[in-house]
Amino acid sequence: MSQDIPNSLPNRNRRRWLIDSGCLAAAGLIGLTRKSQAAGGKIRVGMTPAFLHDQHNLLGEWREFMATSLQRPVEFVQRDSYRETMDLLRLEKLEFAWICDYPYLHLKQEVRLLAVPLYRGRPYYRSYLIVRKDNTQVSSIADLAGSVFAYADPYSNTGYLSPRYEIRQLGRDPATFFRKTFFTWSHRKVVEAVASGLAQGGAVDSYIRDTLVHVEPALAARTRIVWRSPEYGFPPFVSHRSVSSADFQTMQAHLLDTDKTEAGRSLLTRLQLDGFTAGSPKLYDGVAQMMRAFGEA
Repeated sequence: MSQDIPNSLPNRNRRRWLIDSGCLAAAGLIGLTRKSQAAGGKIRVGMTPAFLHDQHNLLGEWREFMATSLQRPVEFVQRDSYRETMDLLRLEKLEFAWICDYPYLHLKQEVRLLAVPLYRGRPYYRSYLIVRKDNTQVSSIADLAGSVFAYADPYSNTGYLSPRYEIRQLGRDPATFFRKTFFTWSHRKVVEAVASGLAQGGAVDSYIRDTLVHVEPALAARTRIVWRSPEYGFPPFVSHRSVSSADFQTMQAHLLDTDKTEAGRSLLTRLQLDGFTAGSPKLYDGVAQMMRAFGEA
């Protein structure tokens, strides 16, 4: 398992990363083996902060819908950072996961692309640069130089990689561009940090911010979008490469057929999604290009 620590993490979060990774590695020594997850056993599906954690009822309904369709017990495993879910996949503690496009490329040797959600009819999303609603002085990321900025997660494309790449395109160093930066560990909390004035700007997942317009309109209305990135492939569902071909095909068929039933369409409406497509790794070429700019691919 790779033990590289993101260089941009402040000391406190570097310590947290080391503790979390150490605990996960220890759990791997005493946890369930792959054989215990044989055909017919429980399916473990990882959920990262790509999903709004406060929508617990919706998450429970989704799990029940999936278990009924697959005729297998299903466990949704939620974590507070992308890195934790990545480690669970590496330790084979998950069969499937909904992850960000950035972690998908980090894990490309260990996972397979399973399905890509369709958002507003297409398998794409963007990074949004947001500021407070009453901040009328900012019209681009260049105007935030020397300010306090909120990132979502060091393994988030839209909440970290994309805005840093935009700064690099300006000919500036992302490490010194802002006066201070911090991680909120979720896109929703980026919106909260900017809305409350804790940060002058932040970068968020367009899907999460747009969903907040429906589920928490008062919070979303306290911020405004000042920049939209190019389109990127939507955060995908992946399977671990140890998953059997039969289980891979069954789960893929389940996701692709979600819009074929009334119950499935109702669930998709609540998720603010239109369905799923098999997708292609080429959807993530733009993210891979940004990673190469930082020497990561």
